[in-house]
Amino acid sequence: MSVFTHPDYDGHEKLVFHRDDASGLEAIIAIHNTHLGCALGGCRMWPYATEDEAIADVLRLSRGMTYKAAITGLNLGGGKAVIIGDPHTEKTPELLRAMGRLVDSLGGEYVTAEDVGIGEQDVQVMAEETEFVTGFAHGSDLSGDPSPFTAYGVFRGIEQAARFHLGWNSLAGMRVAIQGVGKVGYQLAKLLTEAGVRVYAADTYADNLQRAVADLGVVPVAPENILKQPAEVFSPCAMGAVLDEKSIRTLGAPIVAGSANNQLATSSDGQRLSAAGILYVPDYVINAGGLIEVYYQYFGADRQEVLRHIDRVASETLPEIFSMAAASGAATSDVADELARARFTGGSLLCTDAA
Repeated sequence: MSVFTHPDYDGHEKLVFHRDDASGLEAIIAIHNTHLGCALGGCRMWPYATEDEAIADVLRLSRGMTYKAAITGLNLGGGKAVIIGDPHTEKTPELLRAMGRLVDSLGGEYVTAEDVGIGEQDVQVMAEETEFVTGFAHGSDLSGDPSPFTAYGVFRGIEQAARFHLGWNSLAGMRVAIQGVGKVGYQLAKLLTEAGVRVYAADTYADNLQRAVADLGVVPVAPENILKQPAEVFSPCAMGAVLDEKSIRTLGAPIVAGSANNQLATSSDGQRLSAAGILYVPDYVINAGGLIEVYYQYFGADRQEVLRHIDRVASETLPEIFSMAAASGAATSDVADELARARFTGGSLLCTDAA
């Protein structure tokens, strides 16, 4: 299949394929749109079964970053990188440095950060070869790990969704079913349990689930049962495309609000959720806290400014999406897309002007 006819192509500006034989690096960088500024998005390392699977993932993820930056008011474009390989067995300093050189070769058109399979220490190794990297502590009061900020944004989004859809002014006594308690899911579970929420959790990695049970007292659920777990909120915090025609029929919650990217398998699934009376909180809006944090890390700001920005997204942007969808009968995902497109199809900014 040609990239230009790929169903996830969506007018991408650039798709870079790179192989470094010395380190074993096989990577793809996708730049979706740079009308608002340079493309910023994490680097993911995953053992994709095929190259086509990796291409589809990087195209969808980079597109999501464009929409995420636009709707949250950041002067950034959307990009993403994927490294094909198992991060547990194939990641080496040599491979990471080679990735840093690849990013550097784009001259600042794309800025990278951590993502699934790539952590703070990994991007620090990349930073030995390029200045176009963020997501690690380097003299500011911000954490190098964006996952707590992503989790905070999801937590605040759940508050807004519960208020709008269920009339709950407090989360105390609520039930939330979390799919995936890795970095973000664990932090979200911690915030929820502290707020008096009963948390159910599933994870394909037993260690992640055991830690959440031991530390936070979450109720363990088998992965195959987490979508149908009776709860007020289903929170997907693992990989994407978990909501499709079949899975939507099994959902045990009236709200979907989680940190995973690309939760909808197809654009029609947002409409299916709406038709079923389920409030879908668009993923790239509710999970934008991590991007907001690495943006401010890169261009310079303090922790309180990051938290204020995340709070504005939760208290202003999400209610606007919910209200517009309710008034028009449109899916919340479609409303969010329209609002984002209205911003990033406008003028052009240089990366150095983005702050």
